[in-house]
Amino acid sequence: MNSWRDNIHAEFIPNINKLIFVADPDFLFTEEKLTIELKNKGFNIIEFNDAIEFRYFYESNYTNDKDKGDLIVILRRRNASLEKLPYDLHKTGTALSFDLGQMFPNMSYPVIKHLDKNLLDDLFSAQKKIKPDSMGDNATKDFILCHVYKIAAELITGKTDLLQMLLRLHYSNQVLPEMLSQRLVETIQAQGEFHDWPLEEIIKDALAFFAFLQERWPVFLDSLKAPTRQVDEDLSRYGLKFQGPALLPFDHHNVLVYIDNLFVERKLRPIPDNSKKLDLSSWIRSGISLHEQDDKMVQINRFYELLEKQHLSENSSYKEWVSFAFNKAELEALICMKTNVPQYNQFIKLKHRLNQTFTRWLETHFSSLVNLPPIQPVMLHHLPRQAARSIKSSKNHRIAIIVVDGLSLDQWITVREVLKEQCNDLNFRESAVFAWIPTITSVSRQALFSGKVPLFFPKSIHTTNNEQRLWQQFWEDSGLLHSEIGYKRGLGSGDAVETMDSLFNPEQIKAVALVIDTVDKIMHGMQLGTAGMHSQVKQWCKKGFLSSLIDYLLKHKFQVWMTSDHGNIECKGIGRSSEGVIAQTRGERARIYLTPELRDKAAQKFSGTLPWQPIGLPSKYYPLIANGTDAFVNKNKTIVTHGGISIEEVIVPLIKFEKRGFK
Repeated sequence: MNSWRDNIHAEFIPNINKLIFVADPDFLFTEEKLTIELKNKGFNIIEFNDAIEFRYFYESNYTNDKDKGDLIVILRRRNASLEKLPYDLHKTGTALSFDLGQMFPNMSYPVIKHLDKNLLDDLFSAQKKIKPDSMGDNATKDFILCHVYKIAAELITGKTDLLQMLLRLHYSNQVLPEMLSQRLVETIQAQGEFHDWPLEEIIKDALAFFAFLQERWPVFLDSLKAPTRQVDEDLSRYGLKFQGPALLPFDHHNVLVYIDNLFVERKLRPIPDNSKKLDLSSWIRSGISLHEQDDKMVQINRFYELLEKQHLSENSSYKEWVSFAFNKAELEALICMKTNVPQYNQFIKLKHRLNQTFTRWLETHFSSLVNLPPIQPVMLHHLPRQAARSIKSSKNHRIAIIVVDGLSLDQWITVREVLKEQCNDLNFRESAVFAWIPTITSVSRQALFSGKVPLFFPKSIHTTNNEQRLWQQFWEDSGLLHSEIGYKRGLGSGDAVETMDSLFNPEQIKAVALVIDTVDKIMHGMQLGTAGMHSQVKQWCKKGFLSSLIDYLLKHKFQVWMTSDHGNIECKGIGRSSEGVIAQTRGERARIYLTPELRDKAAQKFSGTLPWQPIGLPSKYYPLIANGTDAFVNKNKTIVTHGGISIEEVIVPLIKFEKRGFK
């Protein structure tokens, strides 16, 4: 076998069994490459969660349509019983089961089940090459650390080795499973060289590691100014909160290659230094703040270089697209707040080219994102299911989800910088998720609040008036009382504390959804393009409603998350089409039709438009998406809008707020 997927593919031959039930306790069928390969063979995949929902889906899509292809129904719970399936369909279908123990028989199952599925290829290659004997827990952990994460703990013998390993781990956004990080800590501690390092914190938590580096950067700069490269024994003026050596080898060639990028990407913050004792033509320039305008040009230049080096294609993973989207957002935010940027035209061309690639990528990969497990949310509808597990794991957990309607990822960067000025004790755990397509509020936000794909709310697909009921239904199904569930929309101005006190008893509520619509209102009235959006969003954020709301929720012991239902993009009109009532929804970036025939006929009137396949959408809902930065408005009119499938509209921020307080 060349791949762990071969065992699975051998069981799936097209046109043999139209309905296949698969027990998948290890989430193997969430791996992108496997799902795409099965789709290319003619199989469709859906996760089974509820018998009534499944029957509705099956009878709506498969009972009278024999050309739909074979259907794979995934049961994810380890002890999921086929008896929960509708009896007639259970008898009609074929049952299969796959787990990691079958793929990796000589490894400890309790260890490998925690591994990210995107790493299984590396593990399988190592198994094939080395052919290990049967291994226990620790041997399996060491094998994975060495051959998958490329960490040989026994070879870490000095500061530089340890720093290089941690930088490679955290810069690549790899997160070690708890049992692997603990094993790594124990192995390094056993060597006795790092007894004063806060290993548990800086190995497990990227934010803690970057904070550890940040507070030691001034120490390093002061050492460069000293004739003997030494620092004062009295370190109290640096206010070090983490244990460990004060002076780190930032200038070692295996370390500085990461440090420069960390400053550019704002994971580390430049510090002011006007001593004129440092060589600002060297690599340290990114970590020194001099004049704001000069600093921004340095960042713009370096970010543009980073973006050009990210070679994305139709075969890239969703994680690679999210990483690119963040870097692009950082650069966009910088450019929008500065005039006369030399790289502006090149940046616009780069965005256009990558958005074309992203469109092709979505056509192939979007369906594979829908059924990914919500352990780490990838799409908006995953978020409430992750939140529900968090509440179940602790009786004291409470969740608040702030939805800033229409906030794009680049506008989040602008918001973040204001929040840092307003709340110096706030940590941001930044990630991003995919909105639903079309990126319309009624589609994407209802998916978020219901925890379901839009297929299951067909009656309200064109409105947002049902989202409170969907939110309450999700949480009541998850075991909360009606009185423990809160929801409010139309927020964004006034006194956040007074508003919250007037709405809820914060001691009673366990799950609350709060919709801020200010950004969406700014967007729909915007005539100054993307730069105007950033300026207006910044001014709104400075008024303090968002920072006060976050502070209020954290003080009342909520886990606080913020996201958006869709982003936005600056577009130019290609003209309107007079279609009467043919189009169900006549949006600026997306039009919805009752049949594919009506949609395809409309597509002929607008060259370059994309008839989007209705993945996860109800019947009689066929979107026509405007191409590139086109919009269905008066020809050559410039607007900021949403509904399409650009990076700016689809990949939206998902931020967890925490009060700073590392151990």
